Amino acid sequence: MKRLSVLMFMMATVWGIAFAGLAAAETLELGIPLPLTGTQAKFGEMEKRAYEIAMEEINAKGGIKGKTVVLNFEDSQGKPEISRAIAEKLIDVKKQPVIFGDYSSACSKAIAAVANERKVPYLVVTGADDSITQQGWDYVFRLNPTNAYYPTGMISFLNQVVKPTSVVILHESSDFGTSGAEAMEKTAGKNGIKVLLKEKYEKGAVDFKPILTKVKALKPEVIYMVSYVMDAALLMNQIKEMRIDAKLFAGGGAGHALPEFINTAKDAAEYVVVATLWSPQVKYAGAKEFAAKYKAKYDEDAGYHAAEAYSALYIVKDAIERATSMEPANIQAAMKATKMMTAFGPIHFEDKDGYVNQNFMETLVLQVIKGKHETIWPESAASSKFIYPIPKWRDRK
Repeated sequence: MKRLSVLMFMMATVWGIAFAGLAAAETLELGIPLPLTGTQAKFGEMEKRAYEIAMEEINAKGGIKGKTVVLNFEDSQGKPEISRAIAEKLIDVKKQPVIFGDYSSACSKAIAAVANERKVPYLVVTGADDSITQQGWDYVFRLNPTNAYYPTGMISFLNQVVKPTSVVILHESSDFGTSGAEAMEKTAGKNGIKVLLKEKYEKGAVDFKPILTKVKALKPEVIYMVSYVMDAALLMNQIKEMRIDAKLFAGGGAGHALPEFINTAKDAAEYVVVATLWSPQVKYAGAKEFAAKYKAKYDEDAGYHAAEAYSALYIVKDAIERATSMEPANIQAAMKATKMMTAFGPIHFEDKDGYVNQNFMETLVLQVIKGKHETIWPESAASSKFIYPIPKWRDRK
């Protein structure tokens, strides 16, 4: 009996190991760095939700190469040094053959440096600092347009509709805010729009009145802000409080494009226009379906960051399935040859204008109309006619 018990135990152990191995072979685990705590947690949570929707859809259709996808989210806290450590763990310990994710430009840049050094492909999902894809890094790819390309739709709207002669640029001090402000400054100069003031502030500031006092004295025709969501809402509330009028209040993406901006700024958000990369109203295949799923599941509208994350997993799936093996070099070659349509838009990584492996696409302009973001530009993509000129504060109800 004792021998039989030992034999049965050994057989159970062997079968347990076998089943564990089989289970491992039938799953594809992918770690994703995201800011799940800290000041950027709102964005991290939005992207996490979108990744999970994509994962559920992909698994329902057979997974990736027949393997069930399991996503493990790693909290970067929005800190580049933690992002770098996560990337090192995923590559060196987990042996993950492709990396994607995180939110800010600073965190994305930290991961990109590690990934390129170790020759593992990295897909930047939301980090917009131009320099990330200007390093000549062959293993770094970016699906979202850079800061330099963010305002292209906005500039078109300004030139054709608003026709301003002056602008003030206010921006938060991170890589995103600084590069976004510099991009608008250069673009404005090329288009004959005089920059009266370009001023930065620290993210999370609570009193913008000293800066806004300067702005009011300058009387710019356009006030252009590159801000995260809480700063964006506070800026507009204080602009309203100080009764600073302009031909247009404009946001350079990020905070002003989020539904939370409207919820927080309330009536001060009305008529604000914002550059964006995506809208639930676009006509890309799968965009409206994704937006509807997100809204039904979370009772919130999906912003462009969610659409980017949702599409990122499909881009990774496409590359892995076209790659000749799971070796990083083969996935990198497949990524380089990517040509596909996603819910976020067309994806094709190009080397041009000093960028390497950069996706280029048309940008849009939204306007807050009756408490809702509507697509207004280009007119071919519009869900609503733009409202311009906008009323002065004293004329608003």
